[in-house]
Amino acid sequence: MVIHVVGEGETIYSIAEEYGSTPNRIIEDNELTNPNSLVVGQTLVILFPSNIYTVVEGDTLLSVAQKNGVSVITLLQNNPGLADFPYLYVGQQIVISYEEQKLGSMEVNGYLYPYIDTEVLVKTLPFLTYVTVFTYGFTPEGELIGIDDEKVVQLARDYGVAPLMLISTLTSEGSFSNILANQILNNQEAQNRLIDNILVNLENKQYYGLDIDFEYIYPDDRQAYVDFVRNVTTRLSAEGYKVIVALAPKISSDQPGLLYEGHDYRGLGEAANNVLLMTYEWGYTYGPPMAVAPINKVREVLDYAVTEIDPSKIFMGIPNYGYDWALPFIRGESRAKSLSNVAAVEQAAQYGATIMFDEVAMAPYYNYQRSDGVEHVVWFEDARSIEAKLRLVNEYGFNGASYWNIMKYFPQNWLVLNALYNIEKVL
Repeated sequence: MVIHVVGEGETIYSIAEEYGSTPNRIIEDNELTNPNSLVVGQTLVILFPSNIYTVVEGDTLLSVAQKNGVSVITLLQNNPGLADFPYLYVGQQIVISYEEQKLGSMEVNGYLYPYIDTEVLVKTLPFLTYVTVFTYGFTPEGELIGIDDEKVVQLARDYGVAPLMLISTLTSEGSFSNILANQILNNQEAQNRLIDNILVNLENKQYYGLDIDFEYIYPDDRQAYVDFVRNVTTRLSAEGYKVIVALAPKISSDQPGLLYEGHDYRGLGEAANNVLLMTYEWGYTYGPPMAVAPINKVREVLDYAVTEIDPSKIFMGIPNYGYDWALPFIRGESRAKSLSNVAAVEQAAQYGATIMFDEVAMAPYYNYQRSDGVEHVVWFEDARSIEAKLRLVNEYGFNGASYWNIMKYFPQNWLVLNALYNIEKVL
């Protein structure tokens, strides 16, 4: 794998010639919608197949996999475009393997909402170990507030992906309630009822495990939250279910701020089977323009986390989106607009922007001006920033990575992931 950064005057044809590839292969791999409008600074992932199979009459995806001694999932990982076509055609070329030596294996989780586009989900599932469905709520009395999740759970299982149920303190107003957390954490009867209801739902919906996401917990409830997670894990583990807990991105045990004070890294790391470090949202809707997950800031969290938690338990969070800020930024008034990484590049092409790269944050950005004269800045993710983050999983010895979220398909992310790692399956 090579990550090529488009330079001034380059075309898809000149780039293909440089690497001994073909324009069609680069276009198909990167799923370029307008290959004749490349943006200076845009990344292209160049892959080098080592074994290509040509489809003959009567071939199916299963028969091709069997002929070549690989799984159907491996074929879908190496040829994401196959998900767009229900049938193979004679003469079609299918990549069986690539030249690159992988760093190793890891587990991969992706968050989604139940209303995810089915085509996006089908293309993404081959690259996942788990999929977490966001989100079940609950009442102070311990009753679950359900969601319409049957379709995505079944589809995940069809692709050998383990579905995880998620409970959170997110309210219908869209904010995390520390009051609700306080009520359930300090009422043993309600807590036990909630766990009973979770167990029934896990069985009825055929979930593989549970993800717990309580945010902005009162500092006084810090130990109560550890006790709750331990209680949940003990009960669920006895029935064969996995428990993951999501953690705010802390850099010290006594870090001030309501987001951080209620999360005890050591206690929660010991209580749950796995933890997710939410290493994103430095650049956020109401904050000043900056990278969503600057790698220098991410490393600070990782360096602290491994002093408190067994690295083999950790999933590192990776964002799958960017933000567009109008300038100048005015705190309390400005509101950034979220956009997909693909849309960010398309917008750069639309406005004739040049994509820059911050070597400290290891993240791309660009400036542009709209027709109303207002200046904007966009920070997002590209193949370079994704590679830098994914390599941290191997460097720190983590269990894997978890994407927030997979609602928008980002082709280059999965190309880079598949080039670097084998994706473990638990089903």
